[in-house]
Amino acid sequence: MSIKRSENTLSKSQSRREYRKSKKRHHKPITASANTRRQQRLKRKEERKRLRKPRRRIFPIWLRIIIVLMCCVAALSIGLIVGYGIIGDGNPSDALNIETWQHIIDIVTK
Repeated sequence: MSIKRSENTLSKSQSRREYRKSKKRHHKPITASANTRRQQRLKRKEERKRLRKPRRRIFPIWLRIIIVLMCCVAALSIGLIVGYGIIGDGNPSDALNIETWQHIIDIVTK
């Protein structure tokens, strides 16, 4: 079931382009009150910026980076110990020896 428009309504409809043109013609210029409200808003914003306290970090960025790197190394060593010692049925202290890893590298490459 389709809706049919009468010829009168078809002639009254306008395209997007015509609608935009009519909007531009009826566009009101900015009044003085709107301009003053905008200026007041900008003044309040500048005051907030000026009165804002500077941000002070408890931990400096360089200290955060060092802490994150230390946590990564600790997680890696704990993972090695658990994987080699508990899951792999080896001695957990052997997981941190260089000779153990040299032997594993020799097995993989040869």
